[in-house]
Amino acid sequence: MNYDVKDLALAEQGALRMEWADNEMPVLRLIRQRFEQEKPLKGVRIAACLHVTTETGNLMRTLKAGGAEIALCASNPLSTQDDLAAALVKYEGIAVFAIKGEDKETYYRHIHQAIDIQPHITMDDGCDLVTVLHSERREHLNGVIGGTEETTTGVIRLRAMAKDGVLQYPVIAINDAYTKHLFDNRYGTGQSTVDAIMRATNLLLAGRKFVVIGYGWCGRGVAMRARGMGAHVIVCEVDPLKALEALMDGYQVMPLMEAAAIGDIFVTVTGNYHVIREEHFRVMKSGAIVCNTGHFNVEIDIPALERLSVGKRTIRPFVEEYQLNDGRRIFLLGEGRLINLAAAEGHPAAVMDMSFANQALSVEYLVKNQGALPKGVFPVPAEIDAQVARLKLQALGVAIDTLTPEQEKYLNSWQEGT
Repeated sequence: MNYDVKDLALAEQGALRMEWADNEMPVLRLIRQRFEQEKPLKGVRIAACLHVTTETGNLMRTLKAGGAEIALCASNPLSTQDDLAAALVKYEGIAVFAIKGEDKETYYRHIHQAIDIQPHITMDDGCDLVTVLHSERREHLNGVIGGTEETTTGVIRLRAMAKDGVLQYPVIAINDAYTKHLFDNRYGTGQSTVDAIMRATNLLLAGRKFVVIGYGWCGRGVAMRARGMGAHVIVCEVDPLKALEALMDGYQVMPLMEAAAIGDIFVTVTGNYHVIREEHFRVMKSGAIVCNTGHFNVEIDIPALERLSVGKRTIRPFVEEYQLNDGRRIFLLGEGRLINLAAAEGHPAAVMDMSFANQALSVEYLVKNQGALPKGVFPVPAEIDAQVARLKLQALGVAIDTLTPEQEKYLNSWQEGT
């Protein structure tokens, strides 16, 4: 088996951490038990470009239990957990191509190695694998049944591909499932981002001006958790509806240029390009901390920060101090990459349980409905989303009410009024 990981000697530690995560992933565990019996993915080859974490490890185990052959690479150079990568190779027989801190050349070489499996299914987190497949490895497109996409940034890129008529197979947008973005994006990103900032800096957040740039589901979660730690949260937005929502949620809302002059900690979570720019760095206080929890490291204009600087040093793991030519210091966390996976362990397993349950069931759906879906981007089928929610409640020991026949009739009729 071909693979490229840091050190197979780390495998035992990775297996133990994967087991710990599995304790918090009961829905995926139920799916894995069914997959072991039914083998719905027998003979299916899957190329997966995901964050190589303990939670992802349990997804890979589930797909393998269903009969799939898998090649896994990292969707971000800093998000790989090397011990988990080793465990998947040594104990699960899964081809993994991922090393934490790999350079850009290695990152893309690993994507090509995953594509070498000649996939029937692609699983992506950010759309890099799909992009490489469509631009450099088109010889393998004909064999692809369909794909899944995990995150907001990837879904945006896929919809752009579909709009331009270049997407060559159906892709299910996992990110848009209610049991994904309402929980994973909000509670997962919120907790893991604040966790990563605290791990990297060991700063007290209480009383600090904490600037959240972008108020989508991920931004909501970051703002919520920062406020819970006692921070004074400021939200910056370009969407008037989201800005109004942030205001109604009790946050201070202002343009980024105003926030830049008073903020202590800045978190970008927009999925867009060069959100924090040179003009913002010029007015920031000395000691300002800047980080990103969006998928790609383009939200912070790092080249502009470097142009303004006369020196740079790593002062703590994942903390780079930029010394500006006017004497101020600005601290960049995690090289501007998604901080929750660069400096911490990413989302808690309990929320990834639902996200990856959607992944596993959507892959099964694509295999069962091969040829039935046209090229394009599609939502997770409503029945899968509801099934994941039911299984999660069941695993948590929570019962809910059901409609009476009379109530169902009322909701489906128009004759009764006041």
